[in-house]
Amino acid sequence: MSCFPHPPDYLIQGVLAGNRRVLARTITLFESRNPDHLRLAAEVLQGLAPHGGNALRLGITGVPGVGKSTLIEGMGLHLVERGHRVAVLAVDPSSRLSRGSIMGDKTRMEELSRRTEAFVRPSPSGGTLGGVAARTREAMVACEAAGFDVILVETVGVGQSETAVKGMVDFFLLLMLAGAGDELQGIKRGIMELADVVAITKADGENREPAERARKAYENALGLFRLDRHVPVVTTSALDGEGLEYLLGSLFELYDADRASGTLFERRKKQQVAWFWELVEEGLMDRFRHAPMVASLMEETVAGVEKGDLFPGHAARNLLDRFAGQKR
Repeated sequence: MSCFPHPPDYLIQGVLAGNRRVLARTITLFESRNPDHLRLAAEVLQGLAPHGGNALRLGITGVPGVGKSTLIEGMGLHLVERGHRVAVLAVDPSSRLSRGSIMGDKTRMEELSRRTEAFVRPSPSGGTLGGVAARTREAMVACEAAGFDVILVETVGVGQSETAVKGMVDFFLLLMLAGAGDELQGIKRGIMELADVVAITKADGENREPAERARKAYENALGLFRLDRHVPVVTTSALDGEGLEYLLGSLFELYDADRASGTLFERRKKQQVAWFWELVEEGLMDRFRHAPMVASLMEETVAGVEKGDLFPGHAARNLLDRFAGQKR
């Protein structure tokens, strides 16, 4: 049996005290796939949950090369200089061999990582849709319990299910790049409709004018979408800090307005219920795959489906019936 080296109370008290090393170990526990760690992780999360929920949660995504990490570091430094404590959950692609992070965002946010008011945690996506780690929600709760009041979730990039990001944060920041061709051709309506704020990055030097043209193009496009809210489009530069004050101001205005109206509370209630069902489905799938009767038939059934001897629907119902009968 594999035992985690720290008891629940040690982790809970360490996180609540703002100990960053203990916070990192706690998130490692949450990310563990070892069955022996699941109960411990649940106990720790239960102890931390009442102390969470007091941070602005921001999801950030964008096309490759848009400069997500650079801009996030600029935003983080800007925030800590104004008295905030910032946690960055930077989600890296997973290695198919080790399942670990490939890029290691701490190497791309060196200055922010050195600040005592900041916590930068790269985590493997583990193949999870939406470019988020499998335990991002748990990590956010732990960071909030540790006293961080702004949580920035950097995704792998614009993927096939960015709604996964939208479903766990308060706001969704979409980063776009000017000068990469016809900007309007790069707009995917589904992603644009999810955005609460759009930022055109690298708006400095010779790229300043193209960035301003792109900003106007995106504003016009968003107007055509007939969204039920105004989506600010801003130009930013992590190089000289241009636009960061306005960008962060726009986000905090949204945050304050949604808190005052109760919209934030209602949104988070729905997110909690969605999280519950995701965990139920994950647990059921895990139990199904490891049930003795199902496991003994799985290889044979999959082989039959591959050969065409078994129809997928019939094969699935057969295994589900075996599983249901076994659990009675």
